[in-house]
Amino acid sequence: MAEVVNLRMARKRAARDKAEAGAAGNRLAHGASKRQRAEAAADRKKASQTLDQHRIETGDRR
Repeated sequence: MAEVVNLRMARKRAARDKAEAGAAGNRLAHGASKRQRAEAAADRKKASQTLDQHRIETGDRR
């Protein structure tokens, strides 16, 4: 037989899980120091520049 589930408790559990997922995202977005954010931005910029430098351009564009 199936297990009996209290819907009120299931809804509360789902709401807690959703809130925890949102909190985890906020910790990732806002949990870094200014220096760490600056280093990450510099790394992203360097990776973008490196990718652009290795891009092969063709003369077919109009």
